[in-house]
Amino acid sequence: MGRYLVAGVGIAGAACARALTQRGHEVIVYNRQKDDALDALEPVVSSVAYGETLDREVLNGVDDVVVSPGFPPHHPLVLDAIRAGHEVYSEPELAWRLRGDNPAPWLAVTGTNGKTTTVTMLAAMLEADGNTTAALGNIGLPLVDAVDADYDVLAIELSSQQLHWSSRMAPEIGAMLNLADDHLSWHGGYDAYAQAKRAVWRGGVCVGNADDPQVSAFLPQMPGRHVAFTLGEPVLGQVGVADGCLVDHIGDEPVELCRVEDVHPDGGHNVANAAAAAAVARLYGVSAASIGNGLRGYTPQPHRNVEVAVVDGVRYIDDSKGTNPHATAAAISSYDRIVWIAGGQLKGVDIDSLVADSAHRLSAAVLLGTDRAEIAAALERHAPGIPVVQVATTSPEAMTEVVASAKELAKPGDVVLLSPAAASYDMFSGYPQRGRLFAQAVRETQESATVVR
Repeated sequence: MGRYLVAGVGIAGAACARALTQRGHEVIVYNRQKDDALDALEPVVSSVAYGETLDREVLNGVDDVVVSPGFPPHHPLVLDAIRAGHEVYSEPELAWRLRGDNPAPWLAVTGTNGKTTTVTMLAAMLEADGNTTAALGNIGLPLVDAVDADYDVLAIELSSQQLHWSSRMAPEIGAMLNLADDHLSWHGGYDAYAQAKRAVWRGGVCVGNADDPQVSAFLPQMPGRHVAFTLGEPVLGQVGVADGCLVDHIGDEPVELCRVEDVHPDGGHNVANAAAAAAVARLYGVSAASIGNGLRGYTPQPHRNVEVAVVDGVRYIDDSKGTNPHATAAAISSYDRIVWIAGGQLKGVDIDSLVADSAHRLSAAVLLGTDRAEIAAALERHAPGIPVVQVATTSPEAMTEVVASAKELAKPGDVVLLSPAAASYDMFSGYPQRGRLFAQAVRETQESATVVR
């Protein structure tokens, strides 16, 4: 039996500790703070440790170190573990190592944006084809719990951090949706970020975006089978769009899968997500009919380009999941005249190109969060004629003020778009809370408008 240090006791970390102890391993759990999650694990594991730093002597007594993806490569604990000769990895890698003799295949998806939508679309296609499956990984049930469950196949979302902390994990099919600057402070730069993403293709069946310059450059460099997806008409070896239909041309003859109008949420980026999911599903053996049925019955995930309400001729759209410029660019491209709600933590990513490319669609902007001044400066450079409101309130209640300001700026026919191009932790518990508070404020505005009439 092995001896493990599990660092971080969030949902995945706690699941790792329990999975290892259930298999008879000795487990030490470390967390920065002593909290309820750590207390709950204390009766289960060999010992617990907490504090700003971990005594290096603890590392001398373990074999492997399982870290939360929140631990970057430059974290002192990680550096000490590597110097001591320990393997360091995170929950998906541990789950891969815990798989039994006849495991459910892993169909994995990564990319800067669109992962959750693509993975949940893929799970819908698999279910429509009669498979017992789930969308897991960076969402849903921890993978270390799923390896013991009775699934036929798993649709798995993998982040760059999870892929960085992997070495053996080799999904049977891996897809990369796109690549753009994100999480650069965690990885230490774009090259390291992109290299981590490429690990999704370790299994040798590689799906990539033919329309993304970085992905399409990396794909031919990988060993194994290559399949691409595109928003253009597909050539042999691709899934794409022709005559208003999503079409599979992986085989010798094109096969229609569904009408593009069957894909929701709206937007070309979501058609691309559907094409990626379809490519993976077809490689796994899902029928064309099941792909169409899966997409038609698909329920979009919250906070991803979802219409909240129409008030006085103005559409209010929740795209709180737009946590980086690449995601927000896709959302902005879906509309013509936008009052843009943006701001938060930019994570070291440049906002200038997004603003320059989107300026012609923006009629006004309302900014919030830590890095709002940086966005305001970019708007002054590239959209100097539009009104900009900066909301200085830093509590979650700021969203009421934000929506009120947007309402004053919007005209009938406009779209008020919450797509912040930034992370949310400076003001909110996460992007879901940010989106919920936006929707709540919009509905209060809608009720007020009804009362006035």
